[in-house]
Formats: sequence, structure tokens, C-alpha cells
Amino acid sequence: MKHTYAITGMTCNSCRISVEDKLNAIDGISNATVNLEKAEASIEMSKHISLNILQKVLSDKYSISENNVSSISNVKEKKSEFRQLFPLFLIFGYITAASILINYRSWNGTDFMLDFMGLFYIVFSFFKLLDLKGFPESFKMYDPLAKVMPIYSWIYPFIELVLGILFLMRVQIPIALIITLVILGITTIGVTKTLLKKKTIQCACLGTALKLPMTKATFIENSIMIVMAIVMLIKTYN
Repeated sequence: MKHTYAITGMTCNSCRISVEDKLNAIDGISNATVNLEKAEASIEMSKHISLNILQKVLSDKYSISENNVSSISNVKEKKSEFRQLFPLFLIFGYITAASILINYRSWNGTDFMLDFMGLFYIVFSFFKLLDLKGFPESFKMYDPLAKVMPIYSWIYPFIELVLGILFLMRVQIPIALIITLVILGITTIGVTKTLLKKKTIQCACLGTALKLPMTKATFIENSIMIVMAIVMLIKTYN
């Protein structure tokens, strides 16, 4: 029997080899081949092996599921996806609330957007810096510039940190806005390509400390920042 499974959590070739070795070590599996790009495992087995057994041999970093699922399973998967993305929604909510509280006494839309963008970069760079070794490998999976310039993935969290400080301190705002459009524009291109190809990979927006799947939420999050940057540039030069 040959079955195909989806596997999430793999960020590099070492992950692929590790998953492949662990699956091949299971009694009853004659051959397991893992495709990193498709985030899939093709498994030939002499007897039926439950999904629980397959998951048990893998570390918590990886999640394995059947590719062909029923409508009920799809509902569960969507709920599971929401639970996985909950930290992202929660952090986004906190940033929004903090930006509103900072400006509510003398409301100014411009200051709100600058504070939002500053807090966004500070918080998101913090999570990336929690695992500076793991972040580059995950980021290179979808960012076009990081793929051709590996050093970019290493300095990216520090770029976000500097941008956050510039926005909060109101220093060199036009330059910070242009850099925002460039780096998030490049990343959004990679995110869009990944979503269109329906690849299942880990999103590096909050680093690797929180295992978030690449979804439309990542695209929306980047798009909000890009729109804010465009609005602010228009206001700056009008």
C-alpha cells in the first residue's frame, strides 16, 4: 500500500532527512520519501499503520496528516488552523489596542499608524530574535531575496528592530516607510507564490518559537503594513 501524507513544520533539508529517517524506521514501512517543497511524504507500507503511530515517531516540531480528508476532517483542520494562528491574532490585537490607547486622548490618525507600525516591528522582531539560528532557514523557504542572499535572512530581524525604533521615535520616517514598502513587498511576493502553489510550510513572521502555518493571514498582515506605508508616504509628500 502506498499513501501520501502532508507534513508541516519542515524548514530545511535537515528536517526532511530527519522526518524521512524516522518514518523509514517504523516496522511495516518499506519506503518513505519526503518532499520538502511539497511538504509531503510518500509512504509504502506492508500493513496499515495508523496516523497516531506515524505522528508518535516524529517530534512535536512536525505534524503529519492525510492529504485526502472528508468534509468533517476539513472542518476540524480549519479549527486547528485557527488555533495555530491564535497567537498571531492575539498579538495583532494587542498592538492595535496599544496604538489606540497611546493616542486616544488627542486622536491623530497619522500618529496611530506610526505607533502601530513601530510596535508591529518591535514585537515581531522580538519573536524572530528568540531563535535567530532557526529563523533564517524558515524565512528562506518563501522570501525571494533571502533565497538568493542568505545573509539577508540573518539581518532581517535587526532591520525590523531599527524600523520599529525609527517609527516610535519619529526619526527618518520617509526612509523607514520606503524600506517598509521594499522589504514587505518582497516578502509578500514570496508569500503569494507559496499560497498559490498551496504549499504547506511554516510562516516565519513570528520566528520559529511559535509554529505558525503559512496562510492568508500572513498575506493580510503584510498588506495592512504596506497600505499604511503608502498612505503615510502620500501624506508626507502632499
